[in-house]
Amino acid sequence: MNVEEFREYCILKKGVTEEFPFDEHTLVFKVMGKMFALVALERLPSQANLKCDPERAIALREMHDGNIIPGYHMSKVHWNTLYLEILSPDLIKELIDHSYDLVVLKLPKRVQKELGN
Repeated sequence: MNVEEFREYCILKKGVTEEFPFDEHTLVFKVMGKMFALVALERLPSQANLKCDPERAIALREMHDGNIIPGYHMSKVHWNTLYLEILSPDLIKELIDHSYDLVVLKLPKRVQKELGN
């Protein structure tokens, strides 16, 4: 999966916005104002950070040694960095969904309803 495919999948999700809050090279995706993904536009190989359940994050790092690592410049407990071109697109989509869902579950119930959850 390349950066554009990553972006296209993220923005399909309900309530998602994209912005550059840190610098012009780091695209951030938010659901209802809460960050769930970010991607470095100029980093090679392409990398993205996704939120992850802490136990699952550890398991993913062990299963995909070197291709999923603790979140770069993020909480190492709650974020993973993924190498996009190396991992399967299906796995990346699954992990985008997981990150999005984790953030949505922390939103107020009325907002979750607006999103269809």
